[in-house]
Amino acid sequence: MTTATLGTRRKTHGATALNRRKRWRPSPYVVFGGLFWIVMSLAFWRVPMCCDFGQHAAVVERLKSDLLHPRHPMADLPGAGSPYYSPYAVAQGLFARVTGLAGWEVVKLAGPLNLLVLLTGLGRFVKVLTARQWAPVLALLAMVVLWGTRMAWWSGYLGLMSMTGNLGYPSTFAIGLAFWAWGLAGSLARSPRGVLAYVGLGALCGVILLVHPISSVAAVIGVVAFAASGLRPFAAVWKWAATAVTAALLAASWPYFSVFSLVGDESVDWIHRQLYTEMPQRFWLALIGLPALALRFWRNRRDPLVLMFALDCAVVAYGWLSGHYTYGRILGLTLVPLQFALAIELAAPRPWRRWRMALGGVAATGAAIGFCTLQAGAVVPRALDPVGFDQPPRWPGYGWAVRHVDRGDVVLTNGYYPTRSLPAFGANLVAPAWPDASLAEDTRNHRLQKVRDYLSPDSTRAERERIVRRYDVRWLLLSPDQKVPDEAVVVTWGPRTGEVLARVSGGHTGVGAGSTDADPGSTKQPKTP
Repeated sequence: MTTATLGTRRKTHGATALNRRKRWRPSPYVVFGGLFWIVMSLAFWRVPMCCDFGQHAAVVERLKSDLLHPRHPMADLPGAGSPYYSPYAVAQGLFARVTGLAGWEVVKLAGPLNLLVLLTGLGRFVKVLTARQWAPVLALLAMVVLWGTRMAWWSGYLGLMSMTGNLGYPSTFAIGLAFWAWGLAGSLARSPRGVLAYVGLGALCGVILLVHPISSVAAVIGVVAFAASGLRPFAAVWKWAATAVTAALLAASWPYFSVFSLVGDESVDWIHRQLYTEMPQRFWLALIGLPALALRFWRNRRDPLVLMFALDCAVVAYGWLSGHYTYGRILGLTLVPLQFALAIELAAPRPWRRWRMALGGVAATGAAIGFCTLQAGAVVPRALDPVGFDQPPRWPGYGWAVRHVDRGDVVLTNGYYPTRSLPAFGANLVAPAWPDASLAEDTRNHRLQKVRDYLSPDSTRAERERIVRRYDVRWLLLSPDQKVPDEAVVVTWGPRTGEVLARVSGGHTGVGAGSTDADPGSTKQPKTP
C-alpha cells in the first residue's frame, strides 16, 4: 500500500467522522409542542365526563350497535339525517366494534389523537407564514391563553380550560384539519402546482365540512384568504374551482346526512346568542394582537391573516344582524389571525425596536392575566394549587345508575346532568337534551312537555301510565326534591347527588328487569368511568 493511498483513505475516514457528528436537533416547537401534548392529554384524561361528552359518546354507542343505520343518539327514534354521524364518528364506531370498547372510552382515547392532529396542523400552518423557529411556539401559547377573563366553554374554542373538556370532540379534529388545509392552501398560493394538489385540498375541505360544519365555515374562509393572497390570484382560478367542486361533491355524497340541509337551520340559534352578548369578556385579550395584524396590513394589503380576519368578522356580523347566532361559533377561529400575527411579530430576531418591546410587554401581561384568571386550573391540579384557581367542571358520575339500566332502555328524567350523561352508556331518553336534524324540533318540544307533565305534582296516575306506555319508559331518574310516583319502585340512589333511580312497569322487560340493589343488573353493560 502506497503512502498516497494511505493518505487518501485517512482523509475519507476523517470526512466521514465529521459527517457523523451532524446530529438532528429538534426544533423548539417539537420540544414544547411535545411537552404540551403530554400535559394536555393528561389534563383531558383527569376530567370526568361532562358537558357534550355524553352526546359524542352516545353517537359512538349507536354506531357500535348498528354502523349502517344508527338510531337517534339520545332517544329510541330513527337517526337518519343526524349530522352527528360524520366520517369521524363512523371511524370511531368502527373502532369501537373492532375493539369492544365503550363509547366513552373511545372518546377519551380520541383526545390525544385529535391534539396531535391539531399541533402538527398548527406547525404546518405557521410554517407557510414565516420561517421564524419560535413562531409556532408563541402561536400555540397565544392560542390557548389569549382569550378573555370569562369562560368560553364551547366545542371549537381552544383555550386551555375548554381543552380539558373538548379535546375528544369532532370540532378539535376538524380545526386540526383546518390548519392543515390552510398550510396546503398557503403553499399552493405561493407555488401553484398540478390540479391534483387542489383536488386533494378540496377533499380535505369536504371532510372538514362533514366532521364539523360550523368550523368548516372558518376553514373555507382561510382557504379563500390564501387563494386571494397569491401573487397571481386569478391565474389559477380553474384549479381553485376544482377545490370547491371536490369539496362539494364529497360532502354531497355522504350517505348518513345532507350537510347542505343545515344551511338556515335555526334550531340552535337561541343557544348561541350569548356568544354575542358576552363577547367582550370572553375574547378581549386577543385584541392585543390587533397592532400586529394592522402592521401586516400596512406591509401587504392582501396578507392572508388580514383577509381571513376581515372575512371571519363579516360572517360573525352577519350572524348577529340576521339572528343566526350559530355563526358566532366561528369566533374561536376568528381570533387565530390576531393571535398568530402577534406570535409571528414577537418571534422576530433581536435586537427589538421599542415598539416591539412594548408590544411584547403587553402580550406577556395579557398572557399572565389570561392564565391566572381563567386557564391555570386546566394544568394545575387542585392538590398542587397554591392560589385556588378555577378548576374544570367535575360532573357527578352515573355508574351507580347504569349498572341497572340495559342498553336501549328508556329513561324519563329532566335533570341537567343525567340527560347529557346517560345516553353515553346506551340508554335512551324520552326527550333528547339537544336539537338534532334527524328529529323535528316540534316533536322534541312535545316530548319535553310530556316529561314535564309526568313530573308535575298535579299529574294523575292514569296520565303518567299513558306517558309510560306511549314512550316505552322503563326507568325514572329523579332529583331529591321530586316525588317518586306511587307506582314506581325505587332501585338505588346516587351517592353524590341523592338522585333516585326508580323502575316503572310500562317499558319492555330486558335483561336487567327486576334488578334490585342486590342485583347489579346486566353483565352486557359497558364499563363506566
